[in-house]
Amino acid sequence: MAQQQATRAGFALALLSAATFGTSGTFASALIDAGWSPGAAVTVRISIAALILAGPAAIVLRGRWRVLWRNLGMVAIYGLIAVAGCQVFFFNAVQHLSVGVALLLEYMGVVLVVGWLWLRTGQRPRRLTVIGSVFALLGLMLILDLVGGAHIDIVGALWGLGAAVGLATFFILSARSDSELPPLAMASGGMTIGAVALLILGGLGALPMQATTADVTFAGNQVSWLVPVLGLSVIAAALAYVVGISAARILGSKLASFVGLTEVLFAVLFAWLFLGQLPTALQLIGGGLIVAGVALVRIDELRPAAAVALDDPLVSRSAD
Repeated sequence: MAQQQATRAGFALALLSAATFGTSGTFASALIDAGWSPGAAVTVRISIAALILAGPAAIVLRGRWRVLWRNLGMVAIYGLIAVAGCQVFFFNAVQHLSVGVALLLEYMGVVLVVGWLWLRTGQRPRRLTVIGSVFALLGLMLILDLVGGAHIDIVGALWGLGAAVGLATFFILSARSDSELPPLAMASGGMTIGAVALLILGGLGALPMQATTADVTFAGNQVSWLVPVLGLSVIAAALAYVVGISAARILGSKLASFVGLTEVLFAVLFAWLFLGQLPTALQLIGGGLIVAGVALVRIDELRPAAAVALDDPLVSRSAD
């Protein structure tokens, strides 16, 4: 019973994380359309989120600073690759590719998670996990509406694959991180390191940093630039990362990464609500496929090992 309650809580947290991450495109588009560079939007997003979480993180770490010091290397990798790197890679990919193709490449990180677990444990993905992966990727392609307007650029594809590595790193490190290190502290430390790295790149001129304090258009209205900035920082960063780490610790990296695919569903929903971009019938079908893929992966994890060996000859042969 306790395990079931924990799993339900993990699913709820994973969906909340996906929903909050899904707002980032809507908030960021308002800033970029007003003249902000992607690098400036990402840096402000992470920097303000790090400041917001610094106080609460210091409180939860009071008397336990040795835990943060012990995990400093992991937190640094998390901040540089999963936080700063993933976002910078994705925004650079968008400059060379359509948004749909860039998102598809980034979410190949889910497949990388499955592959990493295969290499690490030596156990090949089971049949339902493979089928669930196919369903989820097909659904993702339909939601991103890749038919027709997509084009491939080698440089953009490399940036997109870099974003996939960052996404996979987020789920893997979130799930495997020290249980004594509070998610709040891990998110705060990672974003602080990521923000410092981006500010250094901006200061060296390696990352364009254009910004403006002029009003922006958001949800069809003229609002202060602070509205999307706070939305990006509080909702799509501070809350999203803390909740995402908590969910991955409960569900594990594989299942959490599959549930994370619903971020695209939420992104489409928010684009509809705030930007008036209506989802197509194919996108709705794609959403159903993603849900089906997540369900298959969860069913696979719930199956007893003996049942898996009987039903899946690949598993039974590898066990021999």
